[in-house]
Amino acid sequence: MGNKYFKFKQFTVFHDKCAMKVGTDGVLLGAWADFENRRSILDVGTGSGLIALMAAQRNNMAEITALEIDPEAASQAKENVENSRFKHRISVLPLSFEDFVSSATDKFDLIVSNPPFFVNALLSPDIKRTGARHADSLSVAELFGLSKKLVSETGKLSLIYPFPERENIMSVAEKEGFYLARETAVFSTPASPAKRVLLEFSPKMPENICRNKLIIESNRHIYTPEFGQLVKDFYLYL
Repeated sequence: MGNKYFKFKQFTVFHDKCAMKVGTDGVLLGAWADFENRRSILDVGTGSGLIALMAAQRNNMAEITALEIDPEAASQAKENVENSRFKHRISVLPLSFEDFVSSATDKFDLIVSNPPFFVNALLSPDIKRTGARHADSLSVAELFGLSKKLVSETGKLSLIYPFPERENIMSVAEKEGFYLARETAVFSTPASPAKRVLLEFSPKMPENICRNKLIIESNRHIYTPEFGQLVKDFYLYL
């Protein structure tokens, strides 16, 4: 049985009540997303609250709203936030993205999401895990369409997806009026194919698109300097 919590340098995340546990995907997105100069941040599908807490650590001026549709996960995210020094700047709401958008009046400088995916995967016998990881709960089109209503004119949308989904993501983004501004292909090792892709979109066409790649391990359990630099402010052992 895994640990009930994951301790970072400036906060601790309990995740035993959450369908999806703290993992590399969330840490990658939370460390990669551009939180600088963002006063209002929306975390869609916050789960344990990990990315919201990372955003608060990286930007001490930001007000962060974290949405989580699963009641138990939302409750645990609230506990994690309340037990952190960032509690006065993070609001956890037990709502779906659609319900939140229907009553929201403010725009956001950044919308960030580690969204459900594995569209073609077999449904897990664990219903909660299925809900958290199966794209039926929040399709790519819904994510972009709803984000379009809430992102500010100069705002950004930052996501992480399996690399094989990239072309589909790009197609949906174009249809919804988003432009690619930055992307990082993520490789587990130098010899492995790309596993994930980090994507940043803008409602305005950028002057340049920044593209690069990130390799996590040079050898088994040996992190690359690039990955270490990205996550050094969070992992205790870096």
